[in-house]
Amino acid sequence: MSSSPQSEDFDDAELVTLTDETGRELPCFIERELELDGKTYLLLLPENAPIEIFAWDEDDDITELVAVEEEEEISRIFADAHAVLSEQNLTLKRTAFTLSAVGELPPLDPTEVVTIELDEEDESLEPEEFQILARFYNEEQEYAICTPVDPLLFFGKADEKGAISLLSETEAEQLQPMLEDMLLDEI
Repeated sequence: MSSSPQSEDFDDAELVTLTDETGRELPCFIERELELDGKTYLLLLPENAPIEIFAWDEDDDITELVAVEEEEEISRIFADAHAVLSEQNLTLKRTAFTLSAVGELPPLDPTEVVTIELDEEDESLEPEEFQILARFYNEEQEYAICTPVDPLLFFGKADEKGAISLLSETEAEQLQPMLEDMLLDEI
């Protein structure tokens, strides 16, 4: 798995930039472009490896990984996570919608793959597999820096001027099943 999918498959792929409300950017390749009711919808693949940081939580003899989602905690541990990844020639970036790493990821090691349920309340969501890239401690808390085994894809849309944005939650609920069906038909 490579964090920069710049093989022959992406030599001609168009690169667009998603921007979040804080002004952070996430460069993405356009995987698929679909026209529906006069609007252009896009399936986007981040240019660099998406990164999740998890905290090891030991509670009642059960050890599990819990996603670090609070901006304050990410800010507090970011320098440590950046330093640990730099030892693997990876550069951790604060990008829109996800952290990302620039550089060549190590080969997939099945012994470093963990399965995590990201939303225990939503039973319709399948558990996700992540490859642990590194571990580190901050203030006696152990963390794991991971990348998803399966590609992280975003559904976006282009406006009349060509600006790209993510689908709103309502749009995603309404359109995602239809867009997925159209994508499966193309494949």
